[in-house]
Amino acid sequence: MSTAEENPHRRGVVHVYQKYDPAVFPSPTAPPPDVVSPAFEHMLQFGSMREFTEEELADAIRLDPGQFAGLGPSLDQLIKMLQERKERILARYETRSVVTKVEKKFRQTAEQARKSGGGKSLQNAIRQEQIYLLEHLWYQAERSDPRHAARLLQLMDVLGEKYQIDHLASNYAFTGRESLSIPQALEVLEELKRIDELLKQLEEAKTNAKLAIIDLEELADFTNPEAVENLARFQEQVQQYLKNLMENQGLTESNGKVQLSPKAYRLFQGKLLERIFSSLEASRTGRHQGPIEGEGAVETQRTRPYEFGDSVAQMDIPQTMINAMLRQGSERPLRLRQDDIEIHRTRNNPKCATVVLMDMSGSMRYDGQYINVKRMALALNGLITGEYPGDFLRFIEIATFAKVVAPGDVISLMPKIPTISNPVVRLRADMSRDDISEMHVPPHFTNIQHGMQMARQFLSLQDTPNRQIILITDGLPTAHFEQNLLYMLYPPDPATEEATMREGRLCEREGITINIFLLPSWSQSHEDVQFAHRLAERSGGRVFFTAGRDLDRYVIWDYVNHRREIIG
Repeated sequence: MSTAEENPHRRGVVHVYQKYDPAVFPSPTAPPPDVVSPAFEHMLQFGSMREFTEEELADAIRLDPGQFAGLGPSLDQLIKMLQERKERILARYETRSVVTKVEKKFRQTAEQARKSGGGKSLQNAIRQEQIYLLEHLWYQAERSDPRHAARLLQLMDVLGEKYQIDHLASNYAFTGRESLSIPQALEVLEELKRIDELLKQLEEAKTNAKLAIIDLEELADFTNPEAVENLARFQEQVQQYLKNLMENQGLTESNGKVQLSPKAYRLFQGKLLERIFSSLEASRTGRHQGPIEGEGAVETQRTRPYEFGDSVAQMDIPQTMINAMLRQGSERPLRLRQDDIEIHRTRNNPKCATVVLMDMSGSMRYDGQYINVKRMALALNGLITGEYPGDFLRFIEIATFAKVVAPGDVISLMPKIPTISNPVVRLRADMSRDDISEMHVPPHFTNIQHGMQMARQFLSLQDTPNRQIILITDGLPTAHFEQNLLYMLYPPDPATEEATMREGRLCEREGITINIFLLPSWSQSHEDVQFAHRLAERSGGRVFFTAGRDLDRYVIWDYVNHRREIIG
């Protein structure tokens, strides 16, 4: 620009190098950042969705700064400004003298405190230079000796100053000669800490475009207004980009909450299934089998002669016409007969009916087991609706009571909060009484028997021999029904296990298989494992031992293998 001023006759565009590297510019075909998964993970953990703050959105979503032209150079400019200011401070001052000053002030203040009392306890606190010891002495003297308590407060203030100045001298390499007073040193420390925090924010923003974490008000104290205004415009641009991403991926805002649309559900379920099957070898699944190609004959669909009752929609029209022409020869018009008709052979694709029992009792909150259960349910629902739309699927939440849960409500389920802390519980409730409802009953027990009963009622109505219950729990049942009487028994009682086993035998009698996925728990014992084995044995089912984080993978794989066995 100086050249243009010296020569006013020269006209043109002045270019400023912005450190743009076309080799690392993001591809326009790259997939957009995933905003659905962070939103769903939040929902899985907390069971509800509120409005994301700008900082939470920035933490949840990783963006490429290269998507925003000029952002990188702007951040570099601000970083350079802050670094230069920090270097000027370090080159101006020295800290040896102020360290000596604060040590002297501490000794003088300590001597005054000794004169007002305190004895050996005070001497010990001064020698160790520990504020918490002085606080303890202050609490003792606050009412009995207010004058001594005031001296202790003053001593704690001076010791706090000494801590901060020691931190200043040990963490920053000062090279100047100008000495500092104690108040000046504290101001310099505060300024350096603010600069360091801003530098940390700017460096992080360079890697993932997290502009929302940058404190613009703080930044305005150290840089010029134009640079801050420019960064504020980038913040608005990034925020608008994130909102557009949310809308495109099915997330909408309503009354301060993020709403999950069916589109968002499909995207998240697809990502779950993609993650699950990407870790499965192609030779073990069949989902990723490549085309069979070669120089042999073209593979054609198989057909068979028409039989009474066949659907006309499955007729092979070209082959049927050829059969008629071969039979009639040159005779016209062409007339079809029953033995001319060919029917496409179709694959028998039997239905499978499944009810998933999801343990949401109090113990499932430990280690976030309930999150893995809900993630599995979303993945299984996505698999069946996408690849086996004719299959029957129901979800049932089991706690003290069993309840049917709509697929769209699975994500909001939360484990029940224990309301009883007694080591031994023996409760009975007559649920036929008008004055007793679920509101009067502790919610956190595990009623597997009730869940299996409801599942059996659902599955008995399904016109398919392929019926199964998937039970996901972490241990023994602690509640059961005997007609209208609800029993809640802890530690687990043999009566509850026997009621659960009776329901298992009824399922086995109706041809319903029970597959148990036993999750690990801090309180899990040998009895929990043996119960799962006994229930599976009584009902002709199986037991799977799996880490919670792999639950979705094991359930999905088992379901796919089961479907292949049915078709095969």
